[in-house]
Amino acid sequence: MLSELEKRQAEMNATSQANCGRGILFVVSSPSGGGKGTLIERVLNKVPNLSYSVSFTTRAPRNGEIDGREYFFVTTEKFEQMIAANEFLEWAHVHSKLYGTARQQVFLEISEGRDIILEVDVQGAASIRALMADAVSIFILPPSFEILRQRLQSRGTDSPEELELRLRNAPTEVNHYAAFQYVIFNDDADRAAQQMAAIVHAERARLSRQESQVKQVVEAFTAKQLGNSNSNL
Repeated sequence: MLSELEKRQAEMNATSQANCGRGILFVVSSPSGGGKGTLIERVLNKVPNLSYSVSFTTRAPRNGEIDGREYFFVTTEKFEQMIAANEFLEWAHVHSKLYGTARQQVFLEISEGRDIILEVDVQGAASIRALMADAVSIFILPPSFEILRQRLQSRGTDSPEELELRLRNAPTEVNHYAAFQYVIFNDDADRAAQQMAAIVHAERARLSRQESQVKQVVEAFTAKQLGNSNSNL
C-alpha cells in the first residue's frame, strides 16, 4: 500500500507531464467577494470546450443556489467521510466551513483532454499547486478593501458575523497574490473577464501543450519538401 505522501508524489509526477491531448486545469482564487464566480461564469459563456469543477461544501445554500450547480451541499459528516476515503484533491476550512474539490472529476476531465476551471480559496490553490505543477493559477484582486466590503454587503447573503469574518480574512488572502502566475485587477467585470479568457487561449497555445500536433505538421512540411526535391532529380 502506498502512503499518502507517496500517492501525492505519484499524482504530482503524473500531472506535471503536459502533453498534447491533455486538458489544462485553471485554478482561480480571490478573497470572498472578489468576483471570481462572476468572472468564471462569463468566461465559461464565451470560451468553448471549458468546463467547471463543482466543489463540495458544508455551508448552507444561498438564495438561488442549486445543489450540483454552484456547489454540492453536504453535511459535515458526509464531508468527513469523503476526507477519510481520500476523495478530495484538496480541501480546507474556509470562514468556519469546509470546502473541497473532488479528485475524480478533475482527473477525468483533464485525462480526456478537456480543460477545466476550478474556483477555490487561497488555501486550496496552494494545495493544487503543490500537487499539479502544470496547473495554471489566476488570482482575482478587488480594487480596494472598501469596494470589497460594499460587494459583500450588497449581495446580502451573509450574517453580520459571517460578513465580519470574511472581511477580517481578506487582508491575509490578498497577500497570497504573489504565489499565482496571473493577477487580474477586477475593477471592471467586462475587462477582467476578457483578460481571463485571454489567459485560457494563451495557455492553450503554449508549445509544451501542443507539441505532438506541431511536430506532425512540421513533419508533413518536411515530407513535402523531400518529395519536391526527389521529383526534381
